[in-house]
Amino acid sequence: MRVFITGASGWIGSATVDELLTAGHEVVGLARSDESAAKITAKGALAPRGDLDDLNSLREGAGSSDAVVHLANKHDWGNPAESDRAERAAVETMLDALAGSDRPFVIANGLSGIVEGRAVLESDPSPAVGPGSDRGGSENLALESAVRRVRASAVRFAPSVHGRGDWGFVTWLAAAARKHGVSGYIGDGETTWSAVHRTDAAHLIRLAIEQAPAGSRLHAVAEETITTKAIAEALGAALDVPVVSIDPAEAGEHFGVVGHFFATTMTAKSDITRDLLGWKPTGPGLIEDITAGAYT
Repeated sequence: MRVFITGASGWIGSATVDELLTAGHEVVGLARSDESAAKITAKGALAPRGDLDDLNSLREGAGSSDAVVHLANKHDWGNPAESDRAERAAVETMLDALAGSDRPFVIANGLSGIVEGRAVLESDPSPAVGPGSDRGGSENLALESAVRRVRASAVRFAPSVHGRGDWGFVTWLAAAARKHGVSGYIGDGETTWSAVHRTDAAHLIRLAIEQAPAGSRLHAVAEETITTKAIAEALGAALDVPVVSIDPAEAGEHFGVVGHFFATTMTAKSDITRDLLGWKPTGPGLIEDITAGAYT
């Protein structure tokens, strides 16, 4: 298949490009800059220029491809409303280009805010509905496109998609440990996260393109429950700094933006995903990755 990918030069996107090319697919990765384009073309993929605000590039990329993977997001923490607006417009544009074709559309989402007090299940719908909601309600918008003959599925990623070269949440935690000379966890450290290795996440995306039925919610979760204290302890050992509890009132100052997420339990099950697609994660676990030096 010819697969169009937004966010193709990103952390998950670059691994997805590798996965798809290895499987024999042709990849077209949207590139915002010359640097991004160089990374994509070096892998053997095409790299037309464009971004989430360039709706013509999205329309052309989706319309001329056999499948679409949407991984890009502005992630503008200072102006979330703008990120949500851009996400909604981008998804609407690509779905319009795919309507009536039965072609696959895979959209990325996270696990936070879906349910409270338990692990998220694939059967749990996202509460974000409509343009004014988180990410512009793009997950529901995509899944509802089944009635328009788009084979859309949503891949919800664990809060830690880890591996050597990661620039996500665990990298920020490691940076805070270096800055303060201690590896911190919040309160009693019993808050928990799920995790998945980057290569396993990319493999799931490929399976979603190839096999997922329309309307599927899929969970890129290899490890369901890891305590934040265990994460801090692994980082402390890897960086050779003490491990300490951080008062919840001081978490924002100590950790920065990631403090909010580190204080939030974000876990999910992936039993349905595994059974539906035959997905079997094989990458190292998060603590194993940290211990092996992925964040040092």
